[in-house]
Amino acid sequence: MEKPLRLLRRLRSFSTTASHRTRSSETRLSEYFSKARVIDSVRLRLYTSPSTPVRLPQPLDAFTLAHLLRCAPTPAVSLALFNSLQFSSAPPLLLYHALASRLSFSGDLVVLNSLLSSFPVPPSPLDRLRWYCNAGDLQSAREAWESLRATSPRGHPCSESYNLVMNLHASNQNHSSAVSTFRQMVREGANPMSRTYTVLIDHLAKSGFVEPALEIFELLPQMRIRRSSKQYDALGKVLALNNRFEDLKTLIKEMGFDGILPGREMRGAIVKMRDAGFVKETDEFVNDLVPNNQIDYVVSLDEEDEGENSDSELVNSEKSKGENIKLKPWIDPRAIARALDGWDEREVRELGKAKLIWTSRLVCKILRGFNKAESAWNFFCWVSYQPGNFSHDRYTLSRIITILAQHGKSDLVDQIIDKVKDEGIFLPLSTVRLIIDFYGLSKQAEPAIRVFQEAERICGPVPKRYQMLLYSSLLRTVTKCKMGQEAMEILEEMMVNNILPDIQTFAGLFEYFARIGDLKSVHKLFVEMRKCEMEPDSYIYRILIRNYCNQKRAMLALKLFDEMLDNNLVLDKVSKDLLVKSLWKEGKLREAAGVEERCDDVAECDWPEAIPGHAWTLSATDLKRVSDIYSSCFKDSCL
Repeated sequence: MEKPLRLLRRLRSFSTTASHRTRSSETRLSEYFSKARVIDSVRLRLYTSPSTPVRLPQPLDAFTLAHLLRCAPTPAVSLALFNSLQFSSAPPLLLYHALASRLSFSGDLVVLNSLLSSFPVPPSPLDRLRWYCNAGDLQSAREAWESLRATSPRGHPCSESYNLVMNLHASNQNHSSAVSTFRQMVREGANPMSRTYTVLIDHLAKSGFVEPALEIFELLPQMRIRRSSKQYDALGKVLALNNRFEDLKTLIKEMGFDGILPGREMRGAIVKMRDAGFVKETDEFVNDLVPNNQIDYVVSLDEEDEGENSDSELVNSEKSKGENIKLKPWIDPRAIARALDGWDEREVRELGKAKLIWTSRLVCKILRGFNKAESAWNFFCWVSYQPGNFSHDRYTLSRIITILAQHGKSDLVDQIIDKVKDEGIFLPLSTVRLIIDFYGLSKQAEPAIRVFQEAERICGPVPKRYQMLLYSSLLRTVTKCKMGQEAMEILEEMMVNNILPDIQTFAGLFEYFARIGDLKSVHKLFVEMRKCEMEPDSYIYRILIRNYCNQKRAMLALKLFDEMLDNNLVLDKVSKDLLVKSLWKEGKLREAAGVEERCDDVAECDWPEAIPGHAWTLSATDLKRVSDIYSSCFKDSCL
């Protein structure tokens, strides 16, 4: 993209008024850079002389001390640094958490347990579970998980707790336990999230089951799960190791659809691919593969990368060359974004004085840290005018458009998209879906329809399987805007174009029309569903039965319940109890007794605690397919 963007000049009127502080002391950004310089100087001393006591400048706040504990070269150095700190009262809880996280990766359970017992406030069961899983302590992790399960108000713990336990079992090569934990997660109604599938894909790839890992990865878009950089890393690494460059080329294409910059392992795979002669297919990433020596700082790791230590790699590299140790200065994009959130002119001047080398990665990370769309947009405009070779690309454009759409700034999004189309830049397909989804939150159906209609001009040719996802996102947004008639028209358009909705799209439509009591449309959906050679699953029956009960139409719910059992489908316990209670309230005592009688014919263990699935996003069929793929790879371990 040419720099500067002419679009920016036309749109600078969007919230350019800076908020002025009354405080005359140093700015938040200058305060942050001061802390960063302290952190850098102490980091260097810790690496050059780890056994020598470090005299810290005073005073230091908890933010600075926590980062020092996290970036120490070894857990032992972190512990020594913590013990050397002096406080008039108990150390801040933030420092205990930072040290516990650092110690957990060392596997020293004695020291970790000693620290946890000294917490001024007992850590949460989830924190204890995370640290014990990092340390590889299965027994303590199991106890923390049971404590978490006992205190969960939803009947099951959060999804992340299952992820931690699964990953612990997988890392210990306890395959059967990892599989059973995933099955338990689905059975108990805790819907898996992106990190869940990261654990599954990484486990399969490291165990040599590359095809099943790819199969699960390919299922994620239709399950409305955003694929992550770590998933691409896991697959890219194993494909490169096996010289499967055609598959790697396909993976890179999918990465383009998702709008994800390659991570460390993926970059290594792309380098190997280029060495094998696949140059044209990887030209887009050339600048990302070659280190930019102008960049004299290191960006802080995301929370999900905690435990990796880029400093250690840099130190080892320098030592191997026989050179003096030199660490790049450290910056935290989120701290910079927080300091700029009011877009104070003094903060902006301070940022300009820092003379950072701007890259797409750094700009995207800072944009992600803003809480206000106005400040994010002002930063986006400001950075395009800074000295250097930076210019906005599809990644930074995608990030700012997503932020603006999330905050309902549809007029500005439309203008940026028009400019992008004029300059021939194709945005990631995932960005188009996100725009449409976010417009549903702000109840803006018309802008969503416009973006949908322009999809191919915005992101290029759309494969048919992704067309269905765009239609599904549009239907969801339209129903959120209470435009039921338009939703049915869009559904008919899909059918005419031979783009068949999936079952979770039907589930979302059933939920909307049943909730507003539109029985005619519910009946029509059954007809359309059977045209697609599909039958309602347990989750759709559950949606309809619950909504009819809430609308005091228990007899309609009873009819669906009988149909459900006739099709060998079983309702969950909570919904069954709701049906019986509703029949009693409406005076249908004989029918309520009939439900209980029919339920007696079903074994108690066959009544599920919850029916997996979610309207618009997740179907029980997809979950079962993933579970079957995962468990079949370790069937010998599960015997």
